Amino acid sequence: MRQRHHFHIDYLGHSVSATVETGHTPAVEVLVDGKETGYATTRDDRPVSVPIELPTDPPTTVTVRATPGPGVPRCMLLATADADPQVMAPRLY
Repeated sequence: MRQRHHFHIDYLGHSVSATVETGHTPAVEVLVDGKETGYATTRDDRPVSVPIELPTDPPTTVTVRATPGPGVPRCMLLATADADPQVMAPRLY
């Protein structure tokens, strides 16, 4: 059975949202300021990383790492290799 889980974080003045759709082939869609900027699928409950660019000057590359399972999905924003990951808060829609 497919379910959608929504996550959000504000980073560098931009809205970053992720939707994780669970099921046989989990999918992750990432929006920056309401525009789709990344999409990926995975198998089973394997984590997936979605690289995106924030519209800063110059553009900032970050990664959204989604874990569809087991259990409740989770999302994190990875800004740089040496920075701590930031947990994206779940949103009820």
